[in-house]
Parts: sequence; structure tokens; C-alpha cells
Amino acid sequence: MKKIIITVVIIAVTLGAIALVLTNNKKENEAKIAVVAEKNAAVSVRIDTVKTQEISLDFSSNGNFEPVQELKFSAEKSGKITKVLVKEGDYVSVGQTLAIVRSDAINVSAQNANAVYQNAASDYSRFENAFKTGGVTKQQLDQAKLAMVNAKSNLTQANINVGDTRIKAPISGYINAKYIEVGSIVTGMPATQLFDIVNVSRLKLKVNVSESQVASLKVGSATNVKASVYPDKTFSGKITFIASKADESLNFPVEIEIANNSSADLKAGMYGTAEFASNRQKQSLKIVPRNAFVGSVSSNQVFVIENGTAKLKTVTAGRILGDQVEILDGLNDGETVIITGQINLQDGTKVEIIK
Repeated sequence: MKKIIITVVIIAVTLGAIALVLTNNKKENEAKIAVVAEKNAAVSVRIDTVKTQEISLDFSSNGNFEPVQELKFSAEKSGKITKVLVKEGDYVSVGQTLAIVRSDAINVSAQNANAVYQNAASDYSRFENAFKTGGVTKQQLDQAKLAMVNAKSNLTQANINVGDTRIKAPISGYINAKYIEVGSIVTGMPATQLFDIVNVSRLKLKVNVSESQVASLKVGSATNVKASVYPDKTFSGKITFIASKADESLNFPVEIEIANNSSADLKAGMYGTAEFASNRQKQSLKIVPRNAFVGSVSSNQVFVIENGTAKLKTVTAGRILGDQVEILDGLNDGETVIITGQINLQDGTKVEIIK
């Protein structure tokens, strides 16, 4: 009996020890799970610090060069091309003959129109002399004058038609494209396309600037321009146009005109950068990174960190200075703003800082 009691006690103690160990293990696992859960509940973010520093107000904007003049012109009269006097890449001056249309029938018509006019002019002269002596009536004289005027009009039109057989450059520039060859048949209706002429002696660079940047610009102001393919060259430009209304992205189109150099290094379509200098070279501004804003700068909302949680704040944004934004109100120097991970945040979300 005594052995049985001892055995039962040993078994009971053993079971108690096992139960105690299992209980302790359970508590440890639950603690670990709680730690992991708490850690997983925190959103990983990157941060930056609000600070006041001296910022250059100079800025630049990119765009593409366009010619100040570009013309795609077509035939006005119908006919067959007998000569093409230029090729693609040639420089032509305004009024220069580029091609000739067959003019046999047109020349004959002009000769006939000239003969008719000379005859009508001679008749009017005879009638005028006869009227002075009473040989013809005033009505006959008027009819002779009308015939002469009509003949003159027909001759003028005939000479215009002759001139139209010589296709001339309406502007100076380079032949960028040629659409006709000797033997081509051109028509005035529908009009046959003849040449593209591009004038690149002067170009314009079209760029977009923000609301804060456009306030410092004026038409007529000088600015430096660079082309990406000529990093060591600087071209002088002048602002010729500032839009009075922002586009859909709330930017203002600006045009800068640039005089090309003698070798015409700048080509239409090249990528260029306009460098705008501010009257005030540097200014102390309170700034945050542009990517601190929730959505876009226009939202005027940022997340700051307070006691390990994300706090949504409404601020007043000022000028956009490249990848920095001026803060006019709502933040103090030294506050910590979140610059990545905002998409996963709500006001009060716990955060873990990525170092």
C-alpha cells in the first residue's frame, strides 16, 4: 500500500511539473506572438526633418526646341513638274524658285491675253480721238474703255498664271521635306503637297513653370538656354510669351526665343533647358521634401511622427523648389515628417522607422 501511495505521489508531482513547464512555454509563446503582432502592426516608413535653410530661388525647366517659322505648302495650279531645283537639306531664300511646272498652254494663253489687251487699248485710243471730233458717241467710247479694262484684267490673271508655273519659296529656311519629282503631276484641288520649309535661324523653347515660378517671370526678360547635346554651350534667349491661364496640370506654358548660331547647331525637336535666374539669389525658407505630401503638394497634408504613431497634419505649402517645398504654416523646425509609406497610413497608425 505504501509503495502505491509513493508511486501516485511521484506521478502527481511529475504531471504537475509537466503542466508547469507547458504553462510557462505557453506564456512565452504568447508573449513572442504579441511582440511579433505588435511589430507587424507597425508600418515601415522613411522620415526627414523639417528645417530652415538658405535656398537658391533660381530654377530651370525643360522642353523642346521648335522653329519660329515652319511651312508646309501646296500647289495652287495644276500641271506637270518639269524641273525641281532644290533638294532636301538645301537652304533657300524667300522668293527663290524651287520647281517649275510645264507652262506651254499657260504661256499661249498669256500671249493671247496680251494681244487682246493691245488691240483693246488701240481701239480705245482711236475712239477717244474720234469722240473729240464727234465721230463716235459717248456710249461707244465707254464701251471701248470697258473692253480695254476687261482685257487688262484678263492679261493680269494670265501673267499670274505664268508666274505660278515657277514655284517659289514663301519663306527663307531649309528644305526639310520634298514631295515631288520631275514628272510629278500636281493639282490645285485637292492641293498637292510640295515642300516643307523650316526656318531655324531663330528657335523657340516651350517649357512649363509652376504657379510660384511664373510670378517672377516677365516677357522680354533674358534667360540662358542649354541643349542636352551641347552641354558646354550656352545660348541667349528672351521670354516672348507667358500664358495667362494655367493648363490642366496647373502649369503655365512659357516660350523663350533663341538666336541660333552661324552654324545652326540647334535643331528643331532637340531637348533644351531654360535657366531662370531669380532677383534674390538665396532666401531662408522652411522646407520639406516634396514627397512628404500625401498625394500631391496641392493636398497640403503631411504625416508627422508623434510618440511612434503617424499624425496627419494640414499645412500651407509655398513655392515648389525642385524636390523641395516651402512650408508657410503648419510645421515647426525639427518636426519629423514621413516621406515614404504614406499610402499605408491613417491618422494614428503605428510606424517603424527604416534607418
